[in-house]
Amino acid sequence: MRQTAEETTDGVTAGKSARRGLFVATILVGSFLLFLLQPMVARMALPRLGGAPNVWNSAMLVYQALLLGGYAYAHWLGRFTLRRQAAIHLALLLLAALILPVALVDLPPITGLSEAAWVPLLLGASIGPVFFAVSAQAPLMQRWFAADPAAGAPWALYAASNLGSFTGLIAYPLLAEPLLSVRAQSLAWSAGFGLLVLLVGLSALSRWNAPAQTARSFTQARGSGGAPIDRRTVALWLVLSAVPSGLMLSTTTHLTTDIFAMPLLWVIPLGLYLLSFVVAFADGRTNARSVTRIAPLFVLFAGSYAMLSNGSGTLWIVGGTCLLLFCVATALHSRLYDLRPSPEHLTRFYLTTSAGGALGGLFTALIAPLAFDWAWEHPLLILAAALLMPLKPLLRWRDSNGVEPGMARIALGLLMVAALFLGWELLQSRAEGDNDLLVLLLTIFLVGVGVMVMAWRWAFVVVLLVAMVAQGGWWTMRATLDGDRTRSYFGIYTLRDDAERKVRTLAHGTTLHGMQALDAARARQSLTYYGPTSGVGLALAATPHIIGPGARIGVVGLGTGSLACQARPGQQWTFFEIDPVVLRFSTEGRFTFLRDCTPDAHVVLGDARLELTKFPPRTLDVLVIDAFSSDAIPMHLLTSEALQVYRRVLAPGGLLLLHISNRYIELAPVVGANAEANGLRALSREDRPSDESRYAPSRWIALSAKASVLDGLARARSDAPWTVLEERASRPWTDDHASILPYVRWSRMTGNP
Repeated sequence: MRQTAEETTDGVTAGKSARRGLFVATILVGSFLLFLLQPMVARMALPRLGGAPNVWNSAMLVYQALLLGGYAYAHWLGRFTLRRQAAIHLALLLLAALILPVALVDLPPITGLSEAAWVPLLLGASIGPVFFAVSAQAPLMQRWFAADPAAGAPWALYAASNLGSFTGLIAYPLLAEPLLSVRAQSLAWSAGFGLLVLLVGLSALSRWNAPAQTARSFTQARGSGGAPIDRRTVALWLVLSAVPSGLMLSTTTHLTTDIFAMPLLWVIPLGLYLLSFVVAFADGRTNARSVTRIAPLFVLFAGSYAMLSNGSGTLWIVGGTCLLLFCVATALHSRLYDLRPSPEHLTRFYLTTSAGGALGGLFTALIAPLAFDWAWEHPLLILAAALLMPLKPLLRWRDSNGVEPGMARIALGLLMVAALFLGWELLQSRAEGDNDLLVLLLTIFLVGVGVMVMAWRWAFVVVLLVAMVAQGGWWTMRATLDGDRTRSYFGIYTLRDDAERKVRTLAHGTTLHGMQALDAARARQSLTYYGPTSGVGLALAATPHIIGPGARIGVVGLGTGSLACQARPGQQWTFFEIDPVVLRFSTEGRFTFLRDCTPDAHVVLGDARLELTKFPPRTLDVLVIDAFSSDAIPMHLLTSEALQVYRRVLAPGGLLLLHISNRYIELAPVVGANAEANGLRALSREDRPSDESRYAPSRWIALSAKASVLDGLARARSDAPWTVLEERASRPWTDDHASILPYVRWSRMTGNP
C-alpha cells in the first residue's frame, strides 16, 4: 500500500507539473508572437508609410492602446466563470484568425482625415484583432493557472512571459528577417497563432472542472484573504513600472546619440529590460536580491556617465550603461514584485503596470523630444530610480555602537563636503584632459562616498548628481544654455563653431552631417563628404558635359546644404528633406549654402521615396541619394523597389548617385546586386582626401542605364578615378526581403567608434 500511495502521489505531482508546463508554454508562445508582430508589421509598412515621425508615433500609440486594451479585456473577463472566459476568449481568437495571414489592408488615405488619424485606422484594421487578442495572453493565462487552489503562486509565469518576449525580440533581427521574406514571415506567424489557439484550448480544458468559486472573478470573490489595495500602492505600481520602461528607451537614445551609434544596438536595452522581469518575478529570490543589493553601486558608477554627451564613448561605457539599466530595472521590478497583491487582484496589478510602462514610453518617446534639446530624460530617470530603488546600506557604520546621532550628522556633513571636493577635482581633470587613470580613481572615490551615505537617501542622490555633473554634465548643460543643440523626433543635432579651424559643424548624434567655413572667402566651399574629389563632387562637376547645361538635379537629404554650391547656371535644383528642423538650419541662416547658391531651389518636406512617387516621370536628370552617411540605414530607400522609383523619375540618360559611407555596414554589395537586378551599370568612387581637416573619407556609387553616361563620368578627371563596382550580395534587397545583418562589419564593433 505504501508503494502504491507513493506512485499515486508521484502521478499527481507529475500531472500538476505537466499542467504548469502547459501554461508556461502557452504564455511563452503568446509573448513570442507579440514581439515578432511589431517589427514584422513595421517592415511591411515602411515602404508604404515612409519614415516620417508622425507616422511611427501614431503607430506606437496604436500598439500601446491595443496592449492596454488587451490587459483591460483580461481584467474584465475575470467577472465570468472560467468556462465562460474560455468560450469568450477562444471565440475572440478564432474571429481574429479571419484576418490572417497578417498584411496591411488596402485602405487608401481618406480625404479630410489627417495622416496621424489615418495611420491608426490602417494599423488597427490590419493587425488590431490579433494584437489585441494575443496581448491578453499573459495575464489571462496566469488567472487560469491560479484558478486551481493547488497550483501555487502564478507570478513566476510573468517571468516566462518576458522570456518569451525576449526570445521573440532577438529572433526577428537574427533569424526571421535574414532568412525569411516578409510574406514568409507572415505565414510562419500565422502558423504560430494556430499553435497558440491550440495551447489556449488545452489550457482551458485543464481547468474546465475547476470549482466555480475559484474560477470566477477574483476581484469579486469573498473569503479569499485578499486585502484591499490603497491608492498609494497603486501609484507605486504605476511609477515602478514607468521608470524602467522610460529608462530602457532613454538608454537606447543616449547610447546611439552620444556614445556608440552601432547597428542593432536598440536590441540590447530592450532585451535587458525584458530579462529584468525574468529575474525579478522568478520564484527563487536569490538572484533578484543579489542584483538589488549591488544596484546602488552601478547607479553611482555607471550613472555618473549619464550626462556624457561628447561622443567619445567606448564599449566599456556601453557595457556599463547597459548593466546599469539591467540592475536598475531588476531592482525596481523586484520592489514591484514585493508589492504584488494577492492573486484575486492579479489582472488589476498587470493592467496598472502595463499603464505605467505605457506612460514611461510616452514620456521618453513623445514628450521628451519636444520638451528637451538633449536626452535629459536619461539622467532624470536615473535620479528617479535612485529615489525609488531599495537602498540597504552596504556599510552600517551609522548603526554601530558608539555612533551617536549627532556624530553621525557631523560625519554626514564631512562626507558631503568630500563629495563636492572630489566632484570639483573630477571636473577639473576632465577639463584639463588628465590621464584616464586619475579620472577613474576620482570616480571610484566619489562612488565610495556615495556608499558611505547610503543610509540617507537624499545624500545618496546628491552624490549621484555631483558625479553626473562632474563626469560630463557640466559641458552638456553649457551646450544647452548656449543653444548649441536642437532636437526633433529624428534625433539630436549639435551645432558647434570651431574658432581655431574657423568652421561650423552639424552633428547628428555621433555622426558628422556637414560643415561650413566661417570665413566669407571660403563659405561656398563644399566640405566633409562633398569635396572636389568626392564622388558627388566629381559627378556634379561633370554634369554639364554629360547631361547638358540645363540639368535638373534632385538631392535627397539636405543636411547643411553643402551640395547647393556645386550648382551651375541654368540648372534646376530640388531638395528632399524629411526633418523640418534640418531645413530651419538653412532658412534661419545657420548655414548659408542654400541661400547663397540656390535661392530658387525647391525644397520638398517628407519621406523622399513617397514624395518622388508624386513627381511626373523623367522629371530629373541627376538624383543624389545622401541618406546613408549616418549609421542608421533607411532600408526602404535602398531596395529594388526604391531603385525603380528613382529610375521612373530620372530621364533615360539620367545619373543616380548613392552615398554609402558607413562605419559599421558594408552597403556596396547590396547596391551592386540591386543595380544588376534593375539593369543598371555602377561605378564606385572611394575618396581618401589628403586634407582631413576639411574633407572626410567617403564612398559614392554612380548608377545609370546608359553606358555612355558612366563612361563620360569616368573620363572627366583622370587624377580621380572611378572603378567598376564588382561587389555583389547573394540576393538584392527588396521590400519583401532585406536584412543588414550579413553586411555588418563586426570587426569595427570594438574600441572607440
